Amino acid sequence: MSEVAHGADLHQALSRHTAFRRFVPQSALPSGTAYEQFIFDTGTVPTRANAHDFFNGLCWITFPQTKKRLNELQAAEIAKAGVQNSRGPVRDALTLFDENAAFLLAPQAIWDALEARDWKRLFVDLRPLWAEAQLVLFGHALLEKLLNPRKPITAHVYQASPAGGSIPELDAWVAASLSADRLAGKPFLPLPVLGVPGWWPENENFSFYDDSFVFRPRTQNNP
Repeated sequence: MSEVAHGADLHQALSRHTAFRRFVPQSALPSGTAYEQFIFDTGTVPTRANAHDFFNGLCWITFPQTKKRLNELQAAEIAKAGVQNSRGPVRDALTLFDENAAFLLAPQAIWDALEARDWKRLFVDLRPLWAEAQLVLFGHALLEKLLNPRKPITAHVYQASPAGGSIPELDAWVAASLSADRLAGKPFLPLPVLGVPGWWPENENFSFYDDSFVFRPRTQNNP
């Protein structure tokens, strides 16, 4: 995106990198129109000149099928219930996925330890097994937060198992797996991403994981 560094408008720079979706200035979104509905109706994405929307644009370019599917599901929920003060469980889950999801392709032992919130097993005992895992960040708010890395930054991880390992294959698999019913069940697990081996030098010292404010045990109130 060197165009932006040289003064190009963000929405124009993003549009030049994909034929799948056109980006427009935020001013194109009419007052009172839901953002998701506008995208669904027009095929265009209102974009502000900031980091949040920059990463959103990159996600549209990199994961076009998944972003399209999320937008379709948002539009379907709006068609059923309109735009309410409360989004409801499906739209809440869709927003959470869109903003903060990451995709984990990993041996089952890693997923089981994550589900149990057994952080010592996940990050210390199973550390060599992470060489067989792939964690792919998706949520644009998550990417924005990592501009200023902090230990508590947590992704909502979605278990992925596509046939191949490429990003387009992953995109197609995730898009095909998403439904309103599945998302209403919030099929994610919290993962402090800077705890992942190789992602942050400080986690080479295993005392990094002793911080119970970040690496919290699984409880009835923290399922």
